[in-house]
Amino acid sequence: MHPFLTALSGLAWTVVYVEAIRIGFRQKTYAMPMAALGLNFAWESIYAVDSLAAGVSLQGVINLIWALADVAIVYTFFAFGRAELPRFVTRTMFAAWGVLLFAASYAVQFLFMAEFEHPSRYSAFLQNLLMSGLFIAMLVSRRGLRGQSLTIAVAKWLGTLAPTILIGVLDHAPFILGLGLLCCVFDLVYVGLVVWARRNPDALRTGEGPAPA
Repeated sequence: MHPFLTALSGLAWTVVYVEAIRIGFRQKTYAMPMAALGLNFAWESIYAVDSLAAGVSLQGVINLIWALADVAIVYTFFAFGRAELPRFVTRTMFAAWGVLLFAASYAVQFLFMAEFEHPSRYSAFLQNLLMSGLFIAMLVSRRGLRGQSLTIAVAKWLGTLAPTILIGVLDHAPFILGLGLLCCVFDLVYVGLVVWARRNPDALRTGEGPAPA
């Protein structure tokens, strides 16, 4: 069961990244929220090296595939991300912000490694919970499905559900199980919102002003 769930998570998240790359280049945008992208790239590059340094393993190979896919998503962020921001944000400001964001993401991962016995688990699930909320926020802020798809939404849900069962249930880790269940709730909400937005493409573009008090 452990290899199956590990492989399922690896496949599902790989689908997320491949679809994010495809949409990013096709729509000239980035398809993963900025903070989530920074944390993901830092996590996957660090733990790909860490895992493979101890010998070839299924999770280590998966981490390496994810890290390589992330390089392309990071490129779409720096290539197209400036257009998603207000005009007063210059290209220099955007580049500096991006560098700071990724530097902070690496710092967070190293702090987890210094503090916790199983840092990869804790940081992965905490940033997955953050990501689940940020995808919902991205749909709302972009007022539609620009840079998003149902494939990403469903694969992202499955990609986190598999390790939630693996670590939270089979390995009896209640903290991970709790975080995983919260991710599942947010991910299913996001799936529902994507389905709704596909059926009502003009709904999010109406009412440009703030909601009434």
